[in-house]
This record gives sequence, C-alpha cells and structure tokens, in this order.
Amino acid sequence: MAEDLEEDFDEGEGSEELPESPSRKLPIKKILMLVLPLLLLVGAGAGLYFTGVVDALMGKMKGGEEHAAPEPKADGPKQVGPAVFMDLPEMLVNLQTQGRKQSFLKIRVALEVESPADMPRIDQVMPRIVDSFQVYLRELRAEDLQGAAGMHLLREELLTRVNAAIKPVKVNDVLFKEMLVQ
Repeated sequence: MAEDLEEDFDEGEGSEELPESPSRKLPIKKILMLVLPLLLLVGAGAGLYFTGVVDALMGKMKGGEEHAAPEPKADGPKQVGPAVFMDLPEMLVNLQTQGRKQSFLKIRVALEVESPADMPRIDQVMPRIVDSFQVYLRELRAEDLQGAAGMHLLREELLTRVNAAIKPVKVNDVLFKEMLVQ
C-alpha cells in the first residue's frame, strides 16, 4: 500500500516537470538593468560630493553662502619688497656609492629671505642649517641628482629643512649658485 502511494505520488499530476519559462528570468534581468545604473549614479554622486566637485560647481563657499567670485580683501594685495639673498657657506660632501669609487658633491646655495630683518635669526642658527643640509646630502646618490626632476626634489628638500630650522622666520626659496658632482 505504501508502495502504491509512492507510485501514485511519483506519477501524479504535480510530478510533471514544468519547463523554465523565460518570463521567470526576465524579472531578474530587469531588476539588474534598473538597479546597477542607479547604484553607479549614486556612487558617482557621492564621490563628486566628497571630493568637493559638487560644491565647486554650485559656487558654494564655507557656511553655505553662495558667491559668484571671492570678494577682494580691503587690505589690497600684499606688498612684496625687493628680494633679499643670503649666501650659505660652500659645502663638500661625499655621496653614497656602491663600489670603491668615491663621489663628491660640491654645492653653494643662497637663501631668498622675506626681509632683511630676518637675517640675524638665520645667522644665529646657521650651524643647524648647515648640519641639516649635510646630513641630507650625504644620504644622496649621484643618480638622485640627475636631471631637472632631481634638482627640483633637492631644492624642495633643502627648503623644507631650512624652514624647519629657522621657524618662525620663512625662507621663500633655495637657489643653487654652484653644484658639482664628481
């Protein structure tokens, strides 16, 4: 009897396999076609918002105020005086090398200072500036100084080091007067 029921159940009306209809796959494709572009748009909008592009496009400033252009200050442009330059002593350092052959760097630089009143402060900490420069220069290799990019990186690093040594005084630029790699 139990076997008859199993046979009836296996061969019953509900046992026929229904072919998968394309209408069943269609809603999943429609959902994906609608949801994915929506997610992409939301992601792109969030990215633009958090990078500040939306605020720039809308012309918004801090505080939520809208301005077409920033208002000029009442003080006017900052008056720039004549450039004041201060020479540093000539430095000769050996560079890092792989072999037995030694490489040397001979360098003379000048500092562009904002005002002549800052020169006594620079004279006061000159040993610290020279020490900082020499420690950095001794770690360089001859390959680090090649090309315009190498010179630019050297200038930026020396400027950072001199400004750290003479705080609150500020040096505007480091100028190379002589540089010889041998």
